[in-house]
Amino acid sequence: MHGNVWEWCEDNWHPNYDGARPDGSVRTEGDMSLRVLRGGSGTAFRQDLRSAYRYRYRRDIRSYGIGFRVARTL
Repeated sequence: MHGNVWEWCEDNWHPNYDGARPDGSVRTEGDMSLRVLRGGSGTAFRQDLRSAYRYRYRRDIRSYGIGFRVARTL
């Protein structure tokens, strides 16, 4: 899946993992104008094509290289 599009995350931007929740739930505090992107797109540098790579982007921007993944718990 990596390299298809950057994936929007629900979390607001934080520069690091300090204060991250141990259960992985959404962090709603922080800079509300920026959201987290993960995974890299086809135009990203190869070192950025991994799920651990995080990037920030304004939440009102749209681009062909940004998408989202729909997931559901079974």
